[in-house]
Amino acid sequence: MDIKPTLKLALLPSLLAMSLAISACNDASTTNESGVEGATAAREVVSTDAAAEATSAATDNITTEQKMIDNLSQYRWTLATATDGSTQPLTLLMEIKDQVTLTFSQYQGLNNISYSVGCNTMGAVYQLQDHTITIENSMSTKMICDDLNAAENLLNKLLQGDSQLSLADGEPPMLTQVTSDAVTLVWRGKMTAQAKYNSKGETLFWAVNSEVTPCTDNSTKMCLQVKPVTYDEQGLKTSEGKWTQFAGEIDGYQHDGKHDEVLRLQRYKLDTNNTSVEASIEKYAYVLDTVIESAVAK
Repeated sequence: MDIKPTLKLALLPSLLAMSLAISACNDASTTNESGVEGATAAREVVSTDAAAEATSAATDNITTEQKMIDNLSQYRWTLATATDGSTQPLTLLMEIKDQVTLTFSQYQGLNNISYSVGCNTMGAVYQLQDHTITIENSMSTKMICDDLNAAENLLNKLLQGDSQLSLADGEPPMLTQVTSDAVTLVWRGKMTAQAKYNSKGETLFWAVNSEVTPCTDNSTKMCLQVKPVTYDEQGLKTSEGKWTQFAGEIDGYQHDGKHDEVLRLQRYKLDTNNTSVEASIEKYAYVLDTVIESAVAK
Protein backbone atom coordinates (compact mmCIF):
# COMPACT_ATOMS: atom_id res chain seq x y z
CA MET A 1 0.00 0.00 0.00
CA ASP A 2 1.45 3.42 -0.97
CA ILE A 3 1.13 6.16 1.63
CA LYS A 4 1.75 9.51 -0.02
CA PRO A 5 2.51 12.52 2.18
CA THR A 6 0.61 15.77 1.43
CA LEU A 7 1.73 19.36 2.04
CA LYS A 8 -0.68 21.75 3.65
CA LEU A 9 0.26 25.49 3.37
CA ALA A 10 -1.48 27.93 5.71
CA LEU A 11 -0.96 31.64 6.54
CA LEU A 12 -1.25 32.30 10.23
CA PRO A 13 -3.15 35.46 11.38
CA SER A 14 -0.04 36.82 13.12
CA LEU A 15 1.90 36.69 9.83
CA LEU A 16 -0.88 38.65 8.09
CA ALA A 17 -0.74 41.35 10.76
CA MET A 18 3.02 41.61 10.52
CA SER A 19 2.97 41.93 6.74
CA LEU A 20 0.55 44.90 6.95
CA ALA A 21 2.89 46.76 9.32
CA ILE A 22 6.04 46.72 7.15
CA SER A 23 6.91 48.83 4.06
CA ALA A 24 5.82 48.01 0.53
CA CYS A 25 9.42 47.29 -0.48
CA ASN A 26 9.99 44.90 2.36
CA ASP A 27 6.59 43.38 1.69
CA ALA A 28 7.60 42.65 -1.91
CA SER A 29 10.90 41.15 -0.75
CA THR A 30 9.16 38.96 1.79
CA THR A 31 6.65 37.84 -0.81
CA ASN A 32 9.45 36.83 -3.18
CA GLU A 33 11.31 34.93 -0.46
CA SER A 34 8.11 33.18 0.59
CA GLY A 35 7.50 32.20 -3.02
CA VAL A 36 11.00 30.75 -3.31
CA GLU A 37 10.64 28.87 -0.04
CA GLY A 38 7.21 27.57 -1.06
CA ALA A 39 8.50 26.39 -4.44
CA THR A 40 11.48 24.70 -2.79
CA ALA A 41 9.20 22.96 -0.28
CA ALA A 42 6.90 21.84 -3.08
CA ARG A 43 9.83 20.40 -5.05
CA GLU A 44 11.01 18.58 -1.91
CA VAL A 45 7.56 17.05 -1.44
CA VAL A 46 7.39 15.96 -5.10
CA SER A 47 10.91 14.48 -4.80
CA THR A 48 9.96 12.69 -1.57
CA ASP A 49 6.79 11.31 -3.16
CA ALA A 50 8.70 10.05 -6.21
CA ALA A 51 11.35 8.40 -4.04
CA ALA A 52 8.67 6.80 -1.86
CA GLU A 53 6.86 5.48 -4.91
CA ALA A 54 10.07 4.06 -6.40
CA THR A 55 11.01 2.41 -3.10
CA SER A 56 7.52 0.99 -2.69
CA ALA A 57 7.52 -0.38 -6.25
CA ALA A 58 10.91 -2.04 -5.75
CA THR A 59 9.76 -3.54 -2.46
CA ASP A 60 6.59 -4.86 -4.08
CA ASN A 61 8.63 -6.54 -6.85
CA ILE A 62 11.04 -8.16 -4.40
CA THR A 63 8.17 -9.27 -2.20
CA THR A 64 6.30 -10.85 -5.12
CA GLU A 65 9.34 -12.79 -6.32
CA GLN A 66 10.40 -13.86 -2.85
CA LYS A 67 6.86 -14.93 -2.05
CA MET A 68 6.82 -17.22 -5.09
CA ILE A 69 10.26 -18.61 -4.21
CA ASP A 70 9.07 -19.34 -0.67
CA ASN A 71 5.87 -20.97 -1.95
CA LEU A 72 7.73 -23.13 -4.47
CA SER A 73 10.16 -24.42 -1.85
CA GLN A 74 7.33 -25.49 0.47
CA TYR A 75 6.27 -28.30 -1.87
CA ARG A 76 7.62 -31.31 -3.71
CA TRP A 77 6.16 -31.17 -7.22
CA THR A 78 5.04 -34.22 -9.22
CA LEU A 79 4.17 -34.04 -12.90
CA ALA A 80 0.42 -34.00 -13.60
CA THR A 81 0.32 -33.28 -17.37
CA ALA A 82 2.83 -32.57 -20.14
CA THR A 83 1.74 -31.29 -23.55
CA ASP A 84 3.57 -29.87 -26.56
CA GLY A 85 2.82 -26.64 -28.43
CA SER A 86 -0.08 -28.35 -30.20
CA THR A 87 -1.55 -29.54 -26.86
CA GLN A 88 -0.60 -33.13 -27.68
CA PRO A 89 0.59 -35.21 -24.71
CA LEU A 90 4.31 -35.88 -24.35
CA THR A 91 4.13 -39.66 -24.11
CA LEU A 92 7.69 -40.12 -22.85
CA LEU A 93 6.89 -38.14 -19.72
CA MET A 94 3.21 -38.92 -19.32
CA GLU A 95 3.83 -42.69 -19.14
CA ILE A 96 5.96 -42.17 -16.02
CA LYS A 97 4.43 -38.93 -14.72
CA ASP A 98 4.07 -40.17 -11.13
CA GLN A 99 7.85 -40.47 -10.81
CA VAL A 100 8.75 -37.21 -12.56
CA THR A 101 9.48 -34.76 -9.76
CA LEU A 102 10.64 -31.21 -9.21
CA THR A 103 11.87 -29.53 -6.02
CA PHE A 104 13.03 -26.03 -5.12
CA SER A 105 15.33 -25.18 -2.24
CA GLN A 106 17.59 -22.47 -0.87
CA TYR A 107 21.13 -23.48 0.04
CA GLN A 108 23.99 -21.19 1.08
CA GLY A 109 22.11 -18.15 -0.20
CA LEU A 110 21.36 -19.62 -3.63
CA ASN A 111 18.05 -20.75 -5.15
CA ASN A 112 18.35 -24.37 -6.27
CA ILE A 113 16.12 -26.57 -8.42
CA SER A 114 16.34 -30.37 -8.61
CA TYR A 115 14.40 -32.67 -10.93
CA SER A 116 14.27 -36.34 -11.84
CA VAL A 117 12.37 -38.95 -13.83
CA GLY A 118 13.19 -41.61 -11.26
CA CYS A 119 16.84 -42.27 -12.09
CA ASN A 120 19.47 -39.52 -11.97
CA THR A 121 18.96 -36.35 -9.97
CA MET A 122 19.60 -33.23 -12.04
CA GLY A 123 19.99 -29.84 -10.50
CA ALA A 124 21.01 -26.23 -11.05
CA VAL A 125 20.93 -22.77 -9.56
CA TYR A 126 17.93 -20.81 -10.84
CA GLN A 127 16.92 -17.16 -11.06
CA LEU A 128 13.38 -15.81 -10.84
CA GLN A 129 12.37 -12.42 -12.20
CA ASP A 130 8.69 -11.57 -12.17
CA HIS A 131 7.27 -14.94 -13.31
CA THR A 132 10.21 -15.98 -15.51
CA ILE A 133 12.48 -18.72 -14.21
CA THR A 134 15.91 -19.15 -15.78
CA ILE A 135 17.79 -22.44 -15.44
CA GLU A 136 21.26 -22.95 -16.87
CA ASN A 137 24.29 -25.21 -16.47
CA SER A 138 22.51 -28.12 -14.83
CA MET A 139 24.51 -30.95 -13.27
CA SER A 140 23.52 -34.59 -12.88
CA THR A 141 24.47 -37.84 -11.26
CA LYS A 142 25.81 -40.34 -13.80
CA MET A 143 23.72 -43.49 -13.53
CA ILE A 144 22.72 -45.45 -16.64
CA CYS A 145 18.94 -45.33 -16.75
CA ASP A 146 18.22 -47.76 -19.62
CA ASP A 147 14.62 -47.14 -20.72
CA LEU A 148 14.47 -43.86 -18.73
CA ASN A 149 17.35 -42.24 -20.63
CA ALA A 150 15.13 -40.69 -23.32
CA ALA A 151 12.65 -39.27 -20.82
CA GLU A 152 15.47 -37.92 -18.66
CA ASN A 153 17.14 -36.20 -21.60
CA LEU A 154 13.82 -34.70 -22.69
CA LEU A 155 13.04 -33.30 -19.24
CA ASN A 156 16.52 -31.83 -18.89
CA LYS A 157 16.25 -30.17 -22.31
CA LEU A 158 12.81 -28.72 -21.59
CA LEU A 159 13.83 -27.15 -18.29
CA GLN A 160 16.93 -25.38 -19.62
CA GLY A 161 16.63 -21.67 -20.39
CA ASP A 162 13.59 -19.52 -19.63
CA SER A 163 10.12 -20.70 -18.61
CA GLN A 164 7.00 -18.87 -17.50
CA LEU A 165 5.55 -19.93 -14.15
CA SER A 166 2.09 -19.48 -12.69
CA LEU A 167 1.06 -20.83 -9.30
CA ALA A 168 -2.54 -21.63 -8.39
CA ASP A 169 -3.38 -22.06 -4.72
CA GLY A 170 -5.54 -24.97 -3.77
CA GLU A 171 -5.43 -28.44 -2.29
CA PRO A 172 -3.20 -29.49 -3.84
CA PRO A 173 -1.56 -26.38 -5.32
CA MET A 174 -0.80 -26.56 -9.04
CA LEU A 175 2.25 -25.07 -10.77
CA THR A 176 2.02 -24.41 -14.52
CA GLN A 177 5.27 -24.07 -16.45
CA VAL A 178 5.44 -23.00 -20.09
CA THR A 179 8.89 -23.65 -21.50
CA SER A 180 10.77 -21.84 -24.25
CA ASP A 181 9.68 -24.65 -26.61
CA ALA A 182 5.99 -23.88 -25.89
CA VAL A 183 5.67 -27.10 -23.89
CA THR A 184 3.27 -26.88 -20.95
CA LEU A 185 4.15 -28.82 -17.82
CA VAL A 186 1.65 -28.87 -14.96
CA TRP A 187 2.98 -29.93 -11.56
CA ARG A 188 1.02 -31.04 -8.49
CA GLY A 189 2.40 -29.93 -5.12
CA LYS A 190 2.81 -31.92 -1.90
CA MET A 191 3.94 -30.04 1.21
CA THR A 192 7.50 -30.75 2.33
CA ALA A 193 8.52 -31.69 5.85
CA GLN A 194 10.11 -28.27 6.38
CA ALA A 195 6.82 -26.52 5.68
CA LYS A 196 4.80 -29.16 7.49
CA TYR A 197 6.84 -29.03 10.69
CA ASN A 198 7.69 -25.33 10.43
CA SER A 199 11.32 -25.71 11.41
CA LYS A 200 14.72 -25.18 9.85
CA GLY A 201 16.36 -28.35 8.67
CA GLU A 202 19.78 -29.60 9.71
CA THR A 203 21.98 -30.69 6.79
CA LEU A 204 23.30 -34.27 6.98
CA PHE A 205 25.21 -36.52 4.60
CA TRP A 206 24.43 -40.24 4.63
CA ALA A 207 25.92 -43.08 2.66
CA VAL A 208 23.19 -45.62 1.80
CA ASN A 209 24.07 -49.22 1.02
CA SER A 210 22.41 -50.90 -1.92
CA GLU A 211 21.47 -53.84 0.32
CA VAL A 212 18.72 -53.73 2.92
CA THR A 213 18.57 -56.01 5.97
CA PRO A 214 15.76 -57.26 8.23
CA CYS A 215 15.14 -54.74 11.01
CA THR A 216 16.39 -55.92 14.39
CA ASP A 217 13.20 -54.88 16.20
CA ASN A 218 10.87 -56.19 13.50
CA SER A 219 12.26 -58.94 11.27
CA THR A 220 9.27 -58.73 8.92
CA LYS A 221 10.35 -55.24 7.89
CA MET A 222 13.46 -54.35 5.87
CA CYS A 223 15.74 -51.53 6.98
CA LEU A 224 18.15 -49.33 5.07
CA GLN A 225 21.84 -49.52 5.97
CA VAL A 226 23.22 -46.01 6.41
CA LYS A 227 26.33 -44.33 7.78
CA PRO A 228 27.15 -40.65 8.34
CA VAL A 229 29.68 -38.95 6.05
CA THR A 230 31.52 -35.70 6.77
CA TYR A 231 32.91 -33.23 4.22
CA ASP A 232 35.16 -30.20 4.63
CA GLU A 233 34.53 -26.74 3.19
CA GLN A 234 36.16 -27.75 -0.09
CA GLY A 235 33.73 -30.65 -0.48
CA LEU A 236 36.36 -33.32 0.28
CA LYS A 237 35.31 -36.33 2.33
CA THR A 238 36.99 -36.24 5.73
CA SER A 239 35.38 -39.10 7.66
CA GLU A 240 32.77 -41.85 7.65
CA GLY A 241 30.85 -43.43 10.51
CA LYS A 242 29.73 -47.02 11.04
CA TRP A 243 26.89 -48.74 9.24
CA THR A 244 23.64 -48.72 11.19
CA GLN A 245 20.05 -49.66 10.42
CA PHE A 246 17.50 -47.00 9.58
CA ALA A 247 13.86 -48.06 9.89
CA GLY A 248 12.29 -44.71 9.00
CA GLU A 249 11.55 -43.04 5.68
CA ILE A 250 13.43 -40.44 3.67
CA ASP A 251 10.91 -38.21 1.95
CA GLY A 252 11.67 -37.94 -1.77
CA TYR A 253 14.12 -40.84 -1.86
CA GLN A 254 13.51 -44.07 -3.77
CA HIS A 255 15.85 -46.93 -2.90
CA ASP A 256 16.30 -49.22 -5.92
CA GLY A 257 18.63 -51.80 -4.36
CA LYS A 258 21.08 -51.47 -7.27
CA HIS A 259 23.20 -48.47 -6.28
CA ASP A 260 25.41 -47.38 -3.40
CA GLU A 261 24.66 -43.70 -2.85
CA VAL A 262 25.55 -40.68 -0.77
CA LEU A 263 22.62 -38.41 0.04
CA ARG A 264 22.44 -34.85 1.25
CA LEU A 265 19.50 -34.71 3.64
CA GLN A 266 17.58 -32.18 5.65
CA ARG A 267 16.59 -33.37 9.12
CA TYR A 268 13.68 -31.76 10.96
CA LYS A 269 12.84 -32.18 14.62
CA LEU A 270 9.26 -33.27 15.14
CA ASP A 271 6.90 -31.74 17.68
CA THR A 272 6.35 -34.75 19.94
CA ASN A 273 3.63 -32.81 21.78
CA ASN A 274 1.57 -32.77 18.62
CA THR A 275 -1.20 -35.34 18.99
CA SER A 276 -0.99 -36.10 15.27
CA VAL A 277 2.50 -37.52 15.79
CA GLU A 278 2.37 -41.16 16.82
CA ALA A 279 4.25 -42.14 19.95
CA SER A 280 6.30 -44.74 18.09
CA ILE A 281 7.45 -42.42 15.32
CA GLU A 282 11.03 -41.22 15.01
CA LYS A 283 11.65 -37.83 16.61
CA TYR A 284 13.05 -36.53 13.31
CA ALA A 285 11.77 -36.28 9.75
CA TYR A 286 14.29 -36.81 6.94
CA VAL A 287 13.96 -35.21 3.51
CA LEU A 288 16.15 -35.83 0.48
CA ASP A 289 17.96 -32.70 -0.69
CA THR A 290 19.98 -34.31 -3.46
CA VAL A 291 21.94 -37.43 -4.41
CA ILE A 292 25.59 -36.35 -4.53
CA GLU A 293 27.18 -39.73 -5.29
CA SER A 294 25.82 -42.85 -6.95
CA ALA A 295 27.60 -46.02 -8.10
CA VAL A 296 26.36 -49.36 -9.31
CA ALA A 297 26.71 -51.89 -6.49
CA LYS A 298 29.37 -54.53 -7.01
